[in-house]
Amino acid sequence: MILRLIRFARPARGRLLLAVLFGVLALGSGVGLMATSAWLISRAAQHPPVLMLMVAIVAVRAFGLGRGVFRYAERLVGHDTTFRILADLRARVYERLERLAPGGLPGFRGGDLLNRLVADVDAVQDLFLRVLLPCTAAAIVGGASVGLAWALLPSAGVVLLLALLLGGVVAPWLSSATARRAERRTTDLRGELTSHVVDTLQGAPELIAYGAASAQLAEADRLDRAFTRASARSAASTGLGAAVSALAGGLAVWGGLAVGVPAVRSGALDGVLLAVIVLLPLAAFEVVAGLPLAAQYLERVRRSAARIFAVLDAAPPVQDPSSPSPLPEAPYTLRVDDLRARWTPTGSYALDGISLDLTPGRRCAIVGPSGSGKTTLTAVLLRFLEPASGSASLNGVDLRALTGDDVRKVIGLCAQDAHLFDSTIEENVRLARPAATDGEIRDALRRARLLDWVDSLPQGLATRVGEHGAQVSGGQRQRIALARALLAGFPILLLDEPAEHLDTATADALTADLLSATEGRTTLLVTHRLAGLDAVDEIIVLSEGRVADRGTHAELVSRPGLYRSLWRRETELPVIPGRGPRPREMRLP
Repeated sequence: MILRLIRFARPARGRLLLAVLFGVLALGSGVGLMATSAWLISRAAQHPPVLMLMVAIVAVRAFGLGRGVFRYAERLVGHDTTFRILADLRARVYERLERLAPGGLPGFRGGDLLNRLVADVDAVQDLFLRVLLPCTAAAIVGGASVGLAWALLPSAGVVLLLALLLGGVVAPWLSSATARRAERRTTDLRGELTSHVVDTLQGAPELIAYGAASAQLAEADRLDRAFTRASARSAASTGLGAAVSALAGGLAVWGGLAVGVPAVRSGALDGVLLAVIVLLPLAAFEVVAGLPLAAQYLERVRRSAARIFAVLDAAPPVQDPSSPSPLPEAPYTLRVDDLRARWTPTGSYALDGISLDLTPGRRCAIVGPSGSGKTTLTAVLLRFLEPASGSASLNGVDLRALTGDDVRKVIGLCAQDAHLFDSTIEENVRLARPAATDGEIRDALRRARLLDWVDSLPQGLATRVGEHGAQVSGGQRQRIALARALLAGFPILLLDEPAEHLDTATADALTADLLSATEGRTTLLVTHRLAGLDAVDEIIVLSEGRVADRGTHAELVSRPGLYRSLWRRETELPVIPGRGPRPREMRLP
């Protein structure tokens, strides 16, 4: 996982190396400042001529200034590079989510998916800022410090080396070992808590209505307490690593004294250099002080990386061809021939042998009870689902030979759950064509029978619709979605259950307006509402994924069958007690 993340950073390796260089210079300046200061103080105590101290004085000033300047440069370059890497990684995750949508997304919970895209990607920055950069700089500067101590007194070099190994290797390993389980648990609980909070907020009205809010909040409190405990265990691991590192630093100082004092007495070491031997470990341990925390961050990054790569490695429900065919020229004819499709490799067929022709300007309606395969057909036509057999073609070119993006340039969707963003009416409609003029937006709203209502609002097109369109009615939300689809100008338009979740009168009015707005446009209307379907050229009735009947509205209501049963059920009004049945809207043969 870690190596794979590092490969993501290849385009920025030059910047990373520059950040490492600045980090080495910053830490090296700190070590140089301590060693030079120690020598300067000891030598000054002997009261030599000032000129003999000038080089050391200048060096102290240079190291002092350089430490701050190089540290700033290392942070600036390091953070800039890391944010570039994160931006690229987040774009890749978003592109994969786009390829997975909508068929591949149900495998992830919405809140957890958001956590992967935001928190887990953000956690990757620790790999570069708190693991790779400090560890690389620590290895270089730590080795140079050991070399300096060895040059002054070999035994002091050995003591410093052992202490640095204790503080820079053993302490991080110990911290990592104790934090591994806690970090895994913390990452998982963060995802669970985020998902639970999102579910709670989205389902708040239902939870309150059914009296389940208290139980939901209690579960959120349980997850929060578990997350807090896991975070506390993680913090304890950090403290343990820091304690071992501090102990190693103290041992290095005492070890320097233990070998340095006898060396001065024996004449093997100049007394002035004893201060350097003793104080050098203090600066050297600044180099390794953050490594136990880096080891803990590494565990956190590894867990977050696993969750990110679970998204990146998820197989998309539809694969674009390696050598796609060019998009054919308009006008377009959509032909479906003996099409079969299913949502899982071993599941039953949601579509079983569907055929239809949509020539330019032709309008067709797909009707049938819930679960008959209507929405599955739109998923196949939009390249959201791979057909199991049969074919769907555009001007004779199989849709599987085209990229999904090319297909969706021709075939557009107005879905039953079309999303409205928490923005204005104008911006929600303009989403279909950002370069559209106000006049074109108003024309799309007029064709969707919504312009008069928009003009009656105090803020007109600038009226905000609220989150998920909460500030408008269901019918108005669907008409805004229809206006967006009309503005896009798709040659072929799929309308998937546009009247779903609406009351009967609103649904019938919306269906009539949809058919009026799409007159002359190649249209496939998927609906459970039958009112107004006498305006389409052909009606295909589905049952359990198969074609149960097909024909015009007049033909289908004139003969026994599923369509006539559905029509009777829709048009026959309920019995009023004491008065007998209400008259039907239309007398059937």
